[in-house]
Amino acid sequence: MSPSKENHVGDETFDYNDRYGATGKRSWVLPAIIVAVIGIPWTIWAALDHSQPELRSTLYSFSVTGEREITMRYAIERRDPQDVVTCTLVTLDFDKNIVGQIDDQIDGGEKIVIRTVAIPARLPPVSARIAACRIS
Repeated sequence: MSPSKENHVGDETFDYNDRYGATGKRSWVLPAIIVAVIGIPWTIWAALDHSQPELRSTLYSFSVTGEREITMRYAIERRDPQDVVTCTLVTLDFDKNIVGQIDDQIDGGEKIVIRTVAIPARLPPVSARIAACRIS
């Protein structure tokens, strides 16, 4: 016996899009273009701007040169060589308390300046660091 076509519900085939609704296949294109047009130039600008800061400081070394003194060697690099820079240098004791602090002013001139500075302390220091550098 051959199967009867009377039991078949028609020539329609099952389609998930008919059952659950079809969504736009390219609905992501417009948001992607907007993000690309805004995001790519902003990323390039941020990378170029922040890769060359106005002022950069680097601590090379420090050594305890006395019972109450540390000598620090550090460098600053400034974008504009004529800027006057003030760096706050601190010394720390064994418990990381600040026991000495000076402001070292660097006049305009060279773009990269390497300094060696003695920092007095009120208690025996064990460490030193650059707390901050700013353009005055």
